[in-house]
Amino acid sequence: MGWNPHWDIHTFLHGRFVVSVSLEAEVENVSLGDKRLNRRLQKIVKELGDTPTLSIPAATTSRAEMEGAYRFFDNDKVAPDKVLKHHYELTEERISQKDFVLLVQDTTELVLTRPSEKVAGAGPMDSEARRGAFFHPLAAFSIDGLPLGMVWHKIWAREQLGSHLSKRERSKKRSGSPIEEKESFRWIEGIRAARKTAKNCPRTTCVCVGDSEADIYETFAESRDFTTSDGEQGEVHLLVRARQARTTESGDWLEQARKAECIYEGSFNVSPRSEPRIAKNMPRKRQLPRAARIANVEVRATSVKLCPPYRHDRKLQQVSVNLVLIEETKPPKDCEPISWLLATSLPIGTPDEVKRIATSYCVRWQIEIFFRTLKSGCRIEQRQFEKLNRIVNCLAVYSIVAWRVTHLCHLGRQCPDLNCEVVFEPCEWKAVYKIVKKKAPPSTPPRLNEIIRMVAGLGGYVNRKSTEPGPQTLWIGLQRVHDLSTAWNEFRTVP
Repeated sequence: MGWNPHWDIHTFLHGRFVVSVSLEAEVENVSLGDKRLNRRLQKIVKELGDTPTLSIPAATTSRAEMEGAYRFFDNDKVAPDKVLKHHYELTEERISQKDFVLLVQDTTELVLTRPSEKVAGAGPMDSEARRGAFFHPLAAFSIDGLPLGMVWHKIWAREQLGSHLSKRERSKKRSGSPIEEKESFRWIEGIRAARKTAKNCPRTTCVCVGDSEADIYETFAESRDFTTSDGEQGEVHLLVRARQARTTESGDWLEQARKAECIYEGSFNVSPRSEPRIAKNMPRKRQLPRAARIANVEVRATSVKLCPPYRHDRKLQQVSVNLVLIEETKPPKDCEPISWLLATSLPIGTPDEVKRIATSYCVRWQIEIFFRTLKSGCRIEQRQFEKLNRIVNCLAVYSIVAWRVTHLCHLGRQCPDLNCEVVFEPCEWKAVYKIVKKKAPPSTPPRLNEIIRMVAGLGGYVNRKSTEPGPQTLWIGLQRVHDLSTAWNEFRTVP
């Protein structure tokens, strides 16, 4: 069932739909083995969520609160999985309320290079000079892009780069190592986590989505079936953008897709792309700069059987996949044509099913927005910690904050007529209304979209009917909401 903007606030909160009114609700039932730590987490998530761009000393209300936050992140009883446990549970509740959900997995770098001293536990990135860690979450989205939360994650740092080996030695080591010892095993772990979530939400069609880095044969060969506690059979579906040249029973899978009949034609906006931040000798096609344009594409679909590659330690089975090819027919001169080959287990029997697959992969971009909010809005890479374990604990808290910011952006668009008090306290929306409108707030709470636009306006958003606020203006605006609501509570009764 989809969102219905005509439900009133009581149905929305107490009926089938579950939305966290506050950040504290996402960590309400977290158990860290100490009641004092549980209470401290409640305070920290509230303070950091109110002012996501500020440093921890600036976000906390006193020196004691600041020191308490730093001690919390350094406590041996605190771990990201524990901090996020209740958030994962609430995310599965939100997933259960949907018919179709995308579980998107992707990896982002956490660059922790410091000019004067190294972060203990951080490892090399693409060189020994750049140090940090990697964050690989599995985040849930509705097909219309509403962020529902995270259900799993993995964080790791490299111990060594292997730059002392020759190219031949690195290739030999890579081919001779089992996948369980490679970083690419994270994609398999993500599918297993998605399968567990699908098992917990058996009434929802769950699709595990990955970009071209997930195109490894073991991804397609991994079991996706499950049996519920009631004995019902189910499966988590797979959707991956192809990168490898794979062989089928009838030849290359890209050529097989091109031989299929065109199901429909369409067009979409291609976003501009600048030069990569880090220069490389031979950048991949998808890293080349490009200008914005409208791409006219043809969409084809077919089914193939993949021939398994050789593995020294095991024999892989042949697997069947459905392919959807989205390819630009007449690209502008000197422009690389848009070509997406999507491999999936979703059905392709009708044009609507094929369109749903194309739409589903487009939603994958929402996790990039989540990463951007986490880095630019919550500034996780700028947090001044001396040890990696403290940073990853802090990352868990800010992951919830970043989710809520992106969730509010989409909630205001998809449920514009909701009562704004579903999200904002009376002191928050009334203070914002008074400052923006320069008049007394109404007795009836305004619509959610109206207040979200006002909040984003405090962060620099220019209010236009043709546009919606984005995460950046919203996270800046939310910080000002905190200051305004504090002043509202303190001074509204002052004569």
